[in-house]
Amino acid sequence: MRKQILSFTLVLFSLLSFAQSTYEKVMKEKIAKIETCKTPEDFQVLANDFQRVADKEKGKWQPNYYAAFSYIQKGRILMRENKVQGLDEVADQAQKYVDEAKTVDNNAEVQLLQKMIYSLKMMVNPMERYMTFGMKATEQLATAEKLDPNNPRIALIKAEDVYFTPEQYGGSQKKGIELFKLALEKFNSYTPKTEVDPNWGKSEAEYFLNQTSK
Repeated sequence: MRKQILSFTLVLFSLLSFAQSTYEKVMKEKIAKIETCKTPEDFQVLANDFQRVADKEKGKWQPNYYAAFSYIQKGRILMRENKVQGLDEVADQAQKYVDEAKTVDNNAEVQLLQKMIYSLKMMVNPMERYMTFGMKATEQLATAEKLDPNNPRIALIKAEDVYFTPEQYGGSQKKGIELFKLALEKFNSYTPKTEVDPNWGKSEAEYFLNQTSK
């Protein structure tokens, strides 16, 4: 009987290990596509891919995180293209996946995505929405920073906010550049907990710093 129990345990452990390795392989393949996405359509396809993984992996927060992140990136492209009329819908889609991720692990990475969703909402009409979604975004960033003060992505988004905010509203490109430097320092010393945890943003910090050195 003991041998049968041991044999069953070993088989179960092997199956679980195989499932985990398969999950990580699939996730890493899809995460790698983030760097190749250039258009809103690209990020929509990627969001759909992560959604399918999330539907199968109910106990993991990363698939929902990346589905939400893909929608946020889609929204940021639309914002750069001045297509702000579509931001509410994109932000609402991202919110669904952030809410799902929160039920598994409401960590600093997920909190940062919540901040980014509020920022997208604000950009639909900054003058009218700053006191609502703008303030929520600021508060959310502070909450994320308390949870993980050394997180480089939090430093990166803070640098962006300062860099792109007009001086009359407390922003400064000079201060933003200093924060990008701090973010890059954090990227160089920060190690994600797993191979499928968030690891984006370093190239963006480098881009801004390279622009100022030209």
